[in-house]
Amino acid sequence: MLNYIDCSKEKLLEEKALLEKTYEGYVSQHLKLDMSRGKPAGTQLDLNNDILKSLDTYITKEGLDARNYGVLDGIPEAKKLFSDLLGIREEQIIIGGNSSLNLMYDTFVRLFLFGTRGNTPWCKLDKVKFLCPSPGYDRHFAICEDLGIEMITVPMHEEGPDMDYVESLVKEDDSIKGIWCVPLYSNPQGVCYSDETVERLAKMETAAKDFRIFWDNAYGVHHIYEEKQLKDIFEVAKVFNHEDRVYYFFSTSKITFPGAGVALMAASDANIAEIKKHMGVQTIGHDKLNQLRTVHYFKDADGIRRHMKKLGDELRPKFDIVLTTLEKELAGTGLLSWTKPNGGYFVAVDTLEGCAKETVALAKKAGVTLTGAGATFPYGNDPKDQNIRLAPSYPTLEELKVAIELFCVCVKLAGVNKLLAE
Repeated sequence: MLNYIDCSKEKLLEEKALLEKTYEGYVSQHLKLDMSRGKPAGTQLDLNNDILKSLDTYITKEGLDARNYGVLDGIPEAKKLFSDLLGIREEQIIIGGNSSLNLMYDTFVRLFLFGTRGNTPWCKLDKVKFLCPSPGYDRHFAICEDLGIEMITVPMHEEGPDMDYVESLVKEDDSIKGIWCVPLYSNPQGVCYSDETVERLAKMETAAKDFRIFWDNAYGVHHIYEEKQLKDIFEVAKVFNHEDRVYYFFSTSKITFPGAGVALMAASDANIAEIKKHMGVQTIGHDKLNQLRTVHYFKDADGIRRHMKKLGDELRPKFDIVLTTLEKELAGTGLLSWTKPNGGYFVAVDTLEGCAKETVALAKKAGVTLTGAGATFPYGNDPKDQNIRLAPSYPTLEELKVAIELFCVCVKLAGVNKLLAE
């Protein structure tokens, strides 16, 4: 494979001419392919269709008619299902509506309006800051930006966020109120937090008494290759008397149907009581029919695990195409590095510095929509302009093959332009 970094200017110009010819060939095809979000494909959604037929009774085990009002925090059988799946006590769980992002936003707003555990509401403070491991999830950052929270970028490593940096920041600054975490198969890099990282997050000394970890375990059962396990953060936090520190979020959005799944949050007993106090004013209860339908369909935690193996089988060929093509076209070129995740929904790549925006723009011009360059960093600003999130789940295998081959051409063309400009 040609190492572009070592090429002479003459060789780079020769390569550029060849790449431009190949690129124009793609442009002439008038492609319209979407790799911008981690959306399930129709074939994946079809695997879940029987859930729509699973509701053969409207009565819960306790005799409640799920069509009617009542049950603020979720029906008991739904709590048991997710308790068994996630290893969290039923008493710690609140079943919400269809969106874990909604639960996260509401949690922030409660902290702003009411504070927590006797601490000052965040809206009354001069400054509120939040740690944002990056590359990370753009919708997390959007919540902070919407509420005027100052975001601090924290580098991500192979075992999670840079904990030396995190610990040094939170120890000294009481305006730092929390950290975003996607601990298993992180978005977008697919990083799995190590036991040490989980322990350090749970036990670290923080200047803010109301420091909170937003533990978004969105991909906790989304295994594709090797199945990874995550240390129980509630268990560790309890050892260090920091049970109140953790807000845990999960949903079935990518297990059943996005926008029509079941979301939950979990927290300490004290936090749950506090949350329910305000939630009881906000709503009488969420969609119990959907909760009951989910329980009837999966029956138990093993039912979800079996189902996730089917979804893993559906996604694996798509990840294979992306990883195999990147290896074939770009290994040894010096133009791109990438992650090899064991699960989740994304592959993260790093171009040469200063090339991500051009790469995404070239792909868009040729008919392939990618996640915007910079989206994986706070304020949409990737300081090195090099990270791009690839989402293989939505296109068909045939579409994905074309899209990723075009992407490789765009990476090479942007990289060659960068090297020629130096």
